[in-house]
Amino acid sequence: MVNFAFIILGVIVGFLSGMFGIGGGILITPALVFMFGFTQKMATGTTLALMLPPIGILAFVEYYKNGMVNLWAAVFIICGFLAGSSGGAKLVMKLDELTVKRSFGIMLISIGLYYISQKK
Repeated sequence: MVNFAFIILGVIVGFLSGMFGIGGGILITPALVFMFGFTQKMATGTTLALMLPPIGILAFVEYYKNGMVNLWAAVFIICGFLAGSSGGAKLVMKLDELTVKRSFGIMLISIGLYYISQKK
C-alpha cells in the first residue's frame, strides 16, 4: 500500500514539476515527513536520491523543443549546485532535526511571501 502511495506522490509531483519546474525540496520532502513519517534528514536524503537524472528528462525535452531552456545557464547552475549541495549536506548533518525542520519551513514561507507580494 505504501509503495502505491509513493507512486501517486511521484505522479502528482511529476505533474507539478512539469508545470512549474518544482519538485523535490518543495513538494516531496514535506510529503515524506508529514504523510509517511520520515525524519527531515531522511526525507531530504531520499529526495536527493530521486532528483538524480533522468527524473526530469521528459519535461526538459518538452521545454527544450519549445525553446524554453537556456542550456548555458543550466550548466553554470549545475556547477554551482554541485559545490553548494555538498556544503549544505555537510552542514545539515551537524544540526538537530528541529533546527532543520524550522529552517526548511522558514525558507518555504519566505519564498511563498515573496511570490504573493509580487505586483506583476
